[in-house]
Amino acid sequence: MALSASGEDRRTPRAGLQERFENLLAQNKASLARLATSYTRSRSDRDDLLQEIAMGLWQALPNFREECSERTFLFRIAHNRCITYISRRRSTEPLDEHEDALSDPAPTVESRIDADQRSQRLMRAVRKLPLHYHQVVVLALEGMDYRETSAVLGISESNVGVRLNRARALLKAALGEST
Repeated sequence: MALSASGEDRRTPRAGLQERFENLLAQNKASLARLATSYTRSRSDRDDLLQEIAMGLWQALPNFREECSERTFLFRIAHNRCITYISRRRSTEPLDEHEDALSDPAPTVESRIDADQRSQRLMRAVRKLPLHYHQVVVLALEGMDYRETSAVLGISESNVGVRLNRARALLKAALGEST
Protein backbone atom coordinates (compact mmCIF):
# COMPACT_ATOMS: atom_id res chain seq x y z
CA MET A 1 0.00 0.00 0.00
CA ALA A 2 1.38 3.43 -0.93
CA LEU A 3 1.12 5.87 1.97
CA SER A 4 1.69 9.62 1.85
CA ALA A 5 3.75 11.49 4.45
CA SER A 6 0.56 12.01 6.46
CA GLY A 7 -0.14 8.25 6.47
CA GLU A 8 -3.05 8.39 4.00
CA ASP A 9 -3.50 5.79 1.29
CA ARG A 10 -2.32 7.39 -1.99
CA ARG A 11 -3.76 4.69 -4.23
CA THR A 12 -6.55 5.75 -6.49
CA PRO A 13 -9.99 4.32 -5.74
CA ARG A 14 -9.66 2.36 -8.99
CA ALA A 15 -6.41 0.75 -7.83
CA GLY A 16 -8.09 -0.32 -4.58
CA LEU A 17 -11.01 -1.69 -6.55
CA GLN A 18 -8.64 -3.59 -8.86
CA GLU A 19 -6.88 -5.15 -5.87
CA ARG A 20 -10.18 -6.12 -4.21
CA PHE A 21 -11.41 -7.64 -7.49
CA GLU A 22 -8.22 -9.66 -8.01
CA ASN A 23 -8.24 -10.89 -4.40
CA LEU A 24 -11.87 -12.00 -4.59
CA LEU A 25 -11.25 -13.93 -7.79
CA ALA A 26 -8.02 -15.49 -6.48
CA GLN A 27 -9.62 -16.57 -3.19
CA ASN A 28 -12.61 -18.18 -4.95
CA LYS A 29 -10.97 -19.45 -8.15
CA ALA A 30 -11.50 -23.16 -7.49
CA SER A 31 -15.07 -22.72 -6.26
CA LEU A 32 -16.00 -20.61 -9.27
CA ALA A 33 -14.43 -23.14 -11.63
CA ARG A 34 -16.47 -25.96 -10.07
CA LEU A 35 -19.62 -23.83 -10.23
CA ALA A 36 -19.05 -22.99 -13.90
CA THR A 37 -18.26 -26.63 -14.68
CA SER A 38 -21.61 -27.68 -13.26
CA TYR A 39 -23.41 -25.45 -15.78
CA THR A 40 -21.31 -26.08 -18.88
CA ARG A 41 -20.53 -28.91 -21.25
CA SER A 42 -16.94 -28.23 -22.24
CA ARG A 43 -13.79 -26.67 -20.89
CA SER A 44 -14.00 -23.77 -23.36
CA ASP A 45 -17.62 -23.08 -22.31
CA ARG A 46 -16.52 -23.14 -18.69
CA ASP A 47 -13.74 -20.68 -19.40
CA ASP A 48 -16.18 -18.39 -21.24
CA LEU A 49 -18.59 -18.54 -18.32
CA LEU A 50 -15.79 -17.78 -15.84
CA GLN A 51 -14.90 -14.75 -17.96
CA GLU A 52 -18.53 -13.60 -17.83
CA ILE A 53 -18.57 -14.05 -14.06
CA ALA A 54 -15.38 -12.00 -13.73
CA MET A 55 -16.86 -9.28 -15.92
CA GLY A 56 -20.03 -9.26 -13.84
CA LEU A 57 -18.01 -8.94 -10.64
CA TRP A 58 -15.97 -6.08 -12.06
CA GLN A 59 -19.14 -4.23 -13.07
CA ALA A 60 -20.95 -4.83 -9.76
CA LEU A 61 -18.10 -4.45 -7.25
CA PRO A 62 -18.22 -0.62 -7.08
CA ASN A 63 -21.86 -0.92 -5.93
CA PHE A 64 -21.20 -3.53 -3.21
CA ARG A 65 -22.96 -2.24 -0.07
CA GLU A 66 -21.53 -4.89 2.30
CA GLU A 67 -24.99 -6.13 3.31
CA CYS A 68 -23.62 -9.67 2.98
CA SER A 69 -20.20 -11.26 2.78
CA GLU A 70 -18.06 -10.66 -0.29
CA ARG A 71 -18.26 -14.40 -1.04
CA THR A 72 -22.06 -14.34 -0.99
CA PHE A 73 -22.01 -11.24 -3.20
CA LEU A 74 -19.64 -12.98 -5.64
CA PHE A 75 -21.75 -16.15 -5.78
CA ARG A 76 -24.90 -14.11 -6.35
CA ILE A 77 -23.23 -12.57 -9.40
CA ALA A 78 -21.91 -15.98 -10.51
CA HIS A 79 -25.36 -17.53 -10.06
CA ASN A 80 -26.97 -14.83 -12.19
CA ARG A 81 -24.35 -15.22 -14.92
CA CYS A 82 -24.85 -19.01 -14.91
CA ILE A 83 -28.62 -18.61 -15.28
CA THR A 84 -28.10 -16.19 -18.16
CA TYR A 85 -25.66 -18.64 -19.75
CA ILE A 86 -28.03 -21.62 -19.65
CA SER A 87 -30.99 -19.54 -20.80
CA ARG A 88 -28.98 -18.52 -23.90
CA ARG A 89 -27.73 -22.03 -24.58
CA ARG A 90 -29.85 -23.57 -27.31
CA SER A 91 -27.68 -26.52 -28.26
CA THR A 92 -29.15 -29.99 -28.48
CA GLU A 93 -25.79 -31.59 -27.75
CA PRO A 94 -26.07 -34.27 -25.04
CA LEU A 95 -24.70 -33.24 -21.64
CA ASP A 96 -22.32 -36.19 -21.41
CA GLU A 97 -20.50 -35.49 -24.68
CA HIS A 98 -17.85 -33.08 -23.34
CA GLU A 99 -17.60 -34.25 -19.77
CA ASP A 100 -14.77 -32.57 -17.83
CA ALA A 101 -13.19 -34.76 -15.19
CA LEU A 102 -13.06 -33.18 -11.76
CA SER A 103 -9.51 -33.37 -10.52
CA ASP A 104 -8.91 -35.03 -7.17
CA PRO A 105 -5.33 -35.81 -6.21
CA ALA A 106 -5.27 -39.40 -5.02
CA PRO A 107 -2.45 -41.63 -3.76
CA THR A 108 -2.95 -44.31 -6.41
CA VAL A 109 -4.00 -44.35 -10.05
CA GLU A 110 -6.85 -46.76 -9.30
CA SER A 111 -8.32 -44.61 -6.55
CA ARG A 112 -8.02 -41.51 -8.73
CA ILE A 113 -9.82 -43.20 -11.62
CA ASP A 114 -12.53 -44.40 -9.24
CA ALA A 115 -12.94 -40.93 -7.70
CA ASP A 116 -13.03 -39.30 -11.14
CA GLN A 117 -15.71 -41.72 -12.31
CA ARG A 118 -17.82 -41.06 -9.21
CA SER A 119 -17.40 -37.29 -9.65
CA GLN A 120 -18.39 -37.49 -13.31
CA ARG A 121 -21.40 -39.62 -12.45
CA LEU A 122 -22.47 -37.19 -9.73
CA MET A 123 -22.02 -34.16 -12.02
CA ARG A 124 -24.10 -35.83 -14.75
CA ALA A 125 -26.84 -36.46 -12.21
CA VAL A 126 -26.64 -32.89 -10.86
CA ARG A 127 -26.84 -31.47 -14.40
CA LYS A 128 -30.04 -33.43 -15.01
CA LEU A 129 -31.76 -31.98 -11.94
CA PRO A 130 -34.34 -29.25 -12.42
CA LEU A 131 -32.61 -25.88 -12.21
CA HIS A 132 -33.96 -24.92 -8.78
CA TYR A 133 -32.53 -28.13 -7.29
CA HIS A 134 -29.31 -27.90 -9.31
CA GLN A 135 -28.61 -24.47 -7.82
CA VAL A 136 -28.90 -25.49 -4.17
CA VAL A 137 -26.84 -28.65 -4.67
CA VAL A 138 -23.98 -26.80 -6.36
CA LEU A 139 -23.90 -24.15 -3.63
CA ALA A 140 -24.05 -26.82 -0.92
CA LEU A 141 -21.14 -28.64 -2.57
CA GLU A 142 -19.23 -25.34 -2.31
CA GLY A 143 -19.78 -25.33 1.44
CA MET A 144 -22.38 -22.59 1.58
CA ASP A 145 -24.78 -22.80 4.50
CA TYR A 146 -28.53 -22.24 4.24
CA ARG A 147 -28.22 -18.53 5.07
CA GLU A 148 -25.62 -17.91 2.35
CA THR A 149 -27.51 -20.00 -0.20
CA SER A 150 -30.69 -18.13 0.69
CA ALA A 151 -28.94 -14.80 0.02
CA VAL A 152 -27.45 -16.00 -3.28
CA LEU A 153 -30.70 -17.42 -4.64
CA GLY A 154 -33.10 -14.90 -3.09
CA ILE A 155 -35.23 -17.54 -1.37
CA SER A 156 -35.94 -18.32 2.29
CA GLU A 157 -33.65 -20.54 4.33
CA SER A 158 -36.47 -23.03 4.84
CA ASN A 159 -36.97 -23.17 1.06
CA VAL A 160 -33.25 -23.91 0.69
CA GLY A 161 -33.66 -26.86 3.07
CA VAL A 162 -36.71 -28.18 1.25
CA ARG A 163 -35.03 -27.91 -2.15
CA LEU A 164 -31.85 -29.53 -0.89
CA ASN A 165 -33.72 -32.47 0.65
CA ARG A 166 -35.73 -33.01 -2.51
CA ALA A 167 -32.59 -32.73 -4.65
CA ARG A 168 -30.82 -35.31 -2.48
CA ALA A 169 -33.72 -37.71 -2.92
CA LEU A 170 -33.63 -37.21 -6.70
CA LEU A 171 -29.85 -37.73 -6.76
CA LYS A 172 -30.12 -40.91 -4.70
CA ALA A 173 -32.73 -42.24 -7.13
CA ALA A 174 -30.66 -41.23 -10.16
CA LEU A 175 -27.51 -42.79 -8.75
CA GLY A 176 -29.36 -45.95 -7.70
CA GLU A 177 -28.71 -45.56 -3.97
CA SER A 178 -31.12 -46.89 -1.39
CA THR A 179 -32.40 -44.54 1.27
